[in-house]
Amino acid sequence: MSLTDRFDPDGVKCVVWDLDGTLWDEIAVESATDDLPTPRPATLAAIDALAARGVLSSIASRSAPSVLDRLDAVPEVRARFLAPQVSWQDKSEALRRIAKDLGIAVEALVLVDDSPYERAEVEALLPGVRTLAPEDVPALLAAFEGREVTAESRERVRRYRTEETRRAEGERFEGSREEFLRWCDMRLTVGAATADEIPRALELAARTHRLNSSGLTPDRLRELASSDGHELYTARMTDRFGEYGIIGAALVERAHGTDRVTPVGAPATWSVPLLALSCRVAGRGAAAAFLFRLMERAREAGAEEFRVTLRPTDANLEMRILLRQAGLRRTDDITPGAGPATAADSAVLGRTLQGDLPGSPAWLHVSDREDAEA
Repeated sequence: MSLTDRFDPDGVKCVVWDLDGTLWDEIAVESATDDLPTPRPATLAAIDALAARGVLSSIASRSAPSVLDRLDAVPEVRARFLAPQVSWQDKSEALRRIAKDLGIAVEALVLVDDSPYERAEVEALLPGVRTLAPEDVPALLAAFEGREVTAESRERVRRYRTEETRRAEGERFEGSREEFLRWCDMRLTVGAATADEIPRALELAARTHRLNSSGLTPDRLRELASSDGHELYTARMTDRFGEYGIIGAALVERAHGTDRVTPVGAPATWSVPLLALSCRVAGRGAAAAFLFRLMERAREAGAEEFRVTLRPTDANLEMRILLRQAGLRRTDDITPGAGPATAADSAVLGRTLQGDLPGSPAWLHVSDREDAEA
């Protein structure tokens, strides 16, 4: 069975590398000097090839923590790895820490390790994590061949490094979490997707899980976005540290009381078959701000009802909570065009747009992109 038969490369966000016997041949703690073993050129090349496709790399090594200190002295190697874990803890615990530090699901990790024991330990305690031996790396790279690489993907590693800076500043900040977020000067702009933004929207549909309302497939999203009555919106975010890039996508279907979707005389409705946001912005209010701005735009366009298709999963609890906090409650309808999801595994949540709408977090500046660029 090939690697592409075993897992979907779109679900891989970070490859975690062992050190001894994987990144290099020798055992670092047994070195007679402070010099680290020489990394295998083919492994470094593989890490760089993955980075070019937007896949992060980290380290999980059961070794003395001093090895990581020594690695810091080799910046050309150290810079390739985010949230590295070098200690005597179990590999499964190291992977949990990496996923938490990066803000991604542990199931989005792949472990490359020369030890069958370490791979088995991870497979037993983290069954959602794929594990590979070093000799499987060429097949791993081949699994990504032919897949579209967006500009956002090429920038992903750099943006995660910027995220490490944000995290460090947050730990040093003397004040509350909300005060820190205000100090970050976060700005969210919302607008209709341009042609060059569509690949990133498709990528969000495929790769996001925590903040994904319906799991609409990229193929179905592309089909619906190009059909009559639909519009694709994207959200971009920046702060004092730099650009996050496109962090959100929403497909909107507008229904009027005179068309086939809504009975004659019924109020106009904005339906959202897909709302998806990057996990990089979880906990910063961006998902709420994007959703609330879409609701405002719907009301400004004359809609009286707002609906979102929800397909509950083990991963998207955060999205479900957000929709409930926004006042959306289950209806009896299924959103047209929502794809293969059925009444058994999906629902439509809706609310009226009359009266007060929820406001965006106070620390986040929200504007329409047309206004922001004027």
